Amino acid sequence: MSHLFTPEGLIAFLTLTSLEIVLGIDNIIFIAILAGKLPPEQRDKARTLGILLAVVSRLALLFSITWVMKLTAPFFTIAGLAISGKDLILILGGLFLLFKATYEIHHKVASAQEAHTGVPPRKVTLGFVLAQVVMIDVVFSLDSVITAVGLTQHIQIMVAAVLVSVGIMLALSGMIVRFIERHPAIKILALAFLIMIGALLVAEGCHQKIGKGYVYFAMAFSIMVEVLQMWAYPTPPPVEIATHEPKPE
Repeated sequence: MSHLFTPEGLIAFLTLTSLEIVLGIDNIIFIAILAGKLPPEQRDKARTLGILLAVVSRLALLFSITWVMKLTAPFFTIAGLAISGKDLILILGGLFLLFKATYEIHHKVASAQEAHTGVPPRKVTLGFVLAQVVMIDVVFSLDSVITAVGLTQHIQIMVAAVLVSVGIMLALSGMIVRFIERHPAIKILALAFLIMIGALLVAEGCHQKIGKGYVYFAMAFSIMVEVLQMWAYPTPPPVEIATHEPKPE
């Protein structure tokens, strides 16, 4: 751990921790959307387990860093485009995010219509939610680990950054999840973010470099505008309609 307390080590640690938190927000949004479909008593459990699974996947990839770096070697070529294992994972993960976010937007619109017709909502199990979280955790973890290797060669600094960022994410995730749950417009906006991130992953897998700073700036600007709109035009409390029930004779 002596590398951590050098100026270079501290800079790498702070940079990696910030990176992990930014990438972790994507995970939290995805987990929040999926956990919202569970019964209320299972949502906190799904959120905590989802974040812990993200930690396990990141640490597992860190400790198998030699295998991870081999994924950057080309596997095959399509139309002159060399596709590596990393590219393939990014493309498949991006397509999964595009499908999942689009499906969830459609599901929310359909659920709003079904609520007026009395159709009961579809039930989702905790295991099904966690299985989807694991799938997307691998994609985000692979991206963050390969980026981390470019910043430092010391595994201790990488592990320390992951553990600290996870503690911060666990502390903030409950607030983020509850905020998304209370504001349906934010939930749709979060799903739109996932579509944007999915497109970014597919583009990166096809060697089309798009600055992530532009994407995260657009996301932050959209959230700021939505928060200002909610502050300027607060949602009025629901009006209870009095019902006149016939008196028993």
